[in-house]
Amino acid sequence: MKEKITVIGAGHVGATTARRIAEKGLADVVLIDIIEGIPAGKCLDLNESAPIEGFNCKISGFSGNYSEAKDSDIVIITAGQARKPGMSRDDLLANNMKIMRTVCKKVAAVAPDSILIIVSNPLDAMCHVALETTCFPKNRVIGMAGILDSARFRAFIAMELNVSVENTYAFVLGGHGDNMVPFPRYSTVAGIPISEWLSDEKINAIVERTKGGGAEIVDLLKVSAYYAPSSAAVEMAEAILKDKKLILPCTTYLDGEYGFHDVFLGVPVKLGISGVEEIIEIKLTEDEQIDLKKSATSVLKLVEDMQRLKK
Repeated sequence: MKEKITVIGAGHVGATTARRIAEKGLADVVLIDIIEGIPAGKCLDLNESAPIEGFNCKISGFSGNYSEAKDSDIVIITAGQARKPGMSRDDLLANNMKIMRTVCKKVAAVAPDSILIIVSNPLDAMCHVALETTCFPKNRVIGMAGILDSARFRAFIAMELNVSVENTYAFVLGGHGDNMVPFPRYSTVAGIPISEWLSDEKINAIVERTKGGGAEIVDLLKVSAYYAPSSAAVEMAEAILKDKKLILPCTTYLDGEYGFHDVFLGVPVKLGISGVEEIIEIKLTEDEQIDLKKSATSVLKLVEDMQRLKK
């Protein structure tokens, strides 16, 4: 039987994710959204591109019908509300927490053996909601952000040096927010540390641009990014379905690793057929450990806020 990936949320990120899965020929795709007609219409449009692009995946869209997600190998969750004028941070957190809980209950009922890839924001907090709601093993609830943030770091390094992005490698760990932790020490161009290519001033500027990468796009587009986030989610799905054993920075549940407990945080993991198959613990300097702790504290504060909002 052909592999099956369900994408929840047919907005910019979800629809682009469905397209990338289809064009790579990874799996059949089910696209689900609460808005009537949108997922079916986007999937019809994608199907009509198949003769030109040359893919043969089955793509189908449904409005609220989670039964179509039955037996999915992977479920990618992009559903959530964007912050609107006048909306408080607590309002956004409470609304998206409710959306994530509703989605995860329905997914767990029809696809109890699936692996969840969480894209919805605030991402680290939404991973906590997904784990708590589904009661899935921790290796099967994974957040996307580390790959996205690292890709931005790589892109900015390549832009600065005018080299191919294929030559760049970079790590961004921690939460998906202002306190993410880019790691210049583990970042290279053609295997050469970026400290041999760039001054400390240039590196620090790239680090700060990486931290604000999402906000920079929102300022320009007036909506959140979707090309790079969808690419990141699909890279994860491909690594899982093809059992690649890729080492990638992903948001995963830590239970003692790096000295943290009961928190989702971006760290290097090995991705394979069962999801997170191993958490890779790299050696950190004292300053790096302090920065990672600051990031973890920010995530834990969001989790505490969710617990307060539930009362």
